[in-house]
Parts: sequence; structure tokens; C-alpha cells
Amino acid sequence: MAWGQGARRPILGLLSRAQRQAARGYTSATFETHLSSNHFAQNGMICRRFSSEVPASEQMNLIKRLRERTCAPIKDVKASLVSCNWDIEDAQKDLRKRGVISAAKKSSRTAAEGLLAIAQDEKRAVVVELNCETDFVARNDVFQYLASSLAKMALSAQDPGKLVFPFTPAYLENMSINLDHPKLSGETTVQNAVTEVAAMVGENVKLRRGFMLSTTAHGVVSSYLHTCPQPGLGRIAGLITLEAEDSSASLDALKRVGSSIAMHIVAAKPLFLSKDLVSAAALENERDVLRTQAESSGKPQMAIEKMVEGQLRKYFEDVVLLEQKYVVNDSTNIKTLLNDLSKEVGSKVTIGNFIRMEVGEGIESRPEETAKPEAMACAA
Repeated sequence: MAWGQGARRPILGLLSRAQRQAARGYTSATFETHLSSNHFAQNGMICRRFSSEVPASEQMNLIKRLRERTCAPIKDVKASLVSCNWDIEDAQKDLRKRGVISAAKKSSRTAAEGLLAIAQDEKRAVVVELNCETDFVARNDVFQYLASSLAKMALSAQDPGKLVFPFTPAYLENMSINLDHPKLSGETTVQNAVTEVAAMVGENVKLRRGFMLSTTAHGVVSSYLHTCPQPGLGRIAGLITLEAEDSSASLDALKRVGSSIAMHIVAAKPLFLSKDLVSAAALENERDVLRTQAESSGKPQMAIEKMVEGQLRKYFEDVVLLEQKYVVNDSTNIKTLLNDLSKEVGSKVTIGNFIRMEVGEGIESRPEETAKPEAMACAA
């Protein structure tokens, strides 16, 4: 009986030790190895060896460092580190592979948020739309950096030789882009860069469309961005070209007024540059609607025609840029503003072209259409 109690004590001690090791996260196989490696060696000396397990504090440090590098979700960061035996370089490569697969799965989801990015020089301006799923991601610095880089790259691309050049993602996707950001660097293609950012932010990210506006005459390209998180980025963009007939006319006044009219375009949403450019179909459709409304009043036909013509003038003031009241001073219109500018510079000044774009316009009603720039932006 005494012998049984004496033998039971070391066994209970071993069981107690096993329970403590299990509480620290050891498996049974690890514990057996730990026991065999930490007992007496053959020569009677104590041979102490440390476990190959990464300490918890070091694990947290590796998770933090890899998350700072990649912006990936903590769950994915930890899974990659565990699968790569806590090697941070291998885990980063693994995350990129996982990201490509994850981005492909998310590509069918609607991305109606995002940013517009503008890049311009003296004669050209480019605006591109980069979409994501939430405005939270639109505030991400990597997403904003990519949007700005895409606009700058599109501006540096070969001049298409057109004053107004709308382009789809296919125009840029296979071009090389050189990125220099702490979390996104190196030379790659535009398509791969968009996919990598999608993997980082965990959302569907798409390059949707772009426009290039240029002038070949003596003039300027002016732009305005509304809701800007930083210079060159925003949610609504207005671009316009102003051209002077006299090549010796000062351009400073054109730049000043051009920026103001670009802001007006964002606020007033014009569809046409002049009354002459209003399409016959749009005009006839509006005339039919106004006539139907006037006939319900029961007035004579002559009075109805006068009512229709009066309402058409109001329609032109709503949709034609030159006829719109200037948002900065509603006592005048854009046509009068240009006349005053012409007198100031001593040369006739005209509007060449204009563009208005807004993030996500048209996506909700037709989510299957990923890029139809002609139908989704106002360009005259």
C-alpha cells in the first residue's frame, strides 16, 4: 500500500505537468518531445533545450508588421503566418496569392463608391474613376495613391490626337505603371495593381472609365473637384477648355475664369454647350412633354404654342451651359461672363469642350455595365 502511494506521486506529478503544458498551447506530440529533450542526457548532465514554438509576444509583433506592410485583414495575416511557420517574407507572398483569388471572387460585387482623380498640364487634363464598394475604402491612402497614379499615368501616355477622348479600362490595363508607396511599390501592369489593392482592402476595386480633354489652340484647360480628400481627388469633377482667338492674349484671366466655370459645371449639371448642339430628339421630346402639359389647361391652340415656347426657353436655361445663370452671380449668365472676359483680354474667348463626371453615376440602374463613358458623363 505504501509502495503504491509512493509510485503514484511521480505519475501524478507528470500528469500535472502535462496539464500545465497543455494550458500553454503544447500538443501531446510537442509535450512528448519536450519531455524527452529536457531530461537527463546519457552522461547524467542536464541537457536543457528550448521549444521551436514562436512566443506569443513575437507572434503579435509579426502580425502587426505584416498587417502594416499589406493592409490585409488580421484573420488573413495570421492564417498566412501560421501556414508559413511564422516566416514573414513567405507569409507576405502567400497573402498576395490569396489576395488574387479573393479579388477574383469579389469582382462580381457592385462597386459604386470611389474617387475621381485628375492630372493635368498646360494643354491636357485627364480624369479617371476608380471604384470600390464603400466610402471607407475610398479614404484609404493606398486606394487614393493608386487613383492619383492612374491619372498621372494616363496623362503621360501617348497623345491620342483628339480634343475629347473617352477611354475604357482596356485602354490602360496592360500598360506598365511604376508605383512608389510604402505598401505598394515596384513596376507592374495597371490591371495587376488594381487587383493587388483589391486584395489589400478586401473589396471589389475597379478602374471604370476615364476622359482626356485637351486644347490645341491658344487656351487653357481648367478643372474643379468637389468633395476633395486631398488635392487632385474628389467625387465630382468639372473640366473645361477656354480658347482665345488672339495668340498674344494673356492666359491668366482665362485660367481664373476657367476654374470658376468648371465649378459652375459641377453645380449646374449642363448637358449641352449651346442651343445649336441640343439634339433634335431631345428637343422634340421636351416639346411633346410641354405641349401635353399645356393642353391640359384647356387654353386655345395659339396660347398653348406660346406657353410651349416659353417653357422651352426655361429648358435651355436648365441644360445649356451658355444659357445657364452663373452660380457665382445669378444676375448674369455664362454667355455674358465670356463676353466680359473677351473684353478683358482684348480677344474673343470661346469654350472648346467641357466634361462633368460623378462617382458611381449610372451604376445602380445598370450594374452590369462596367464602362460606357459616353453614356455616363456629360461631354460637349
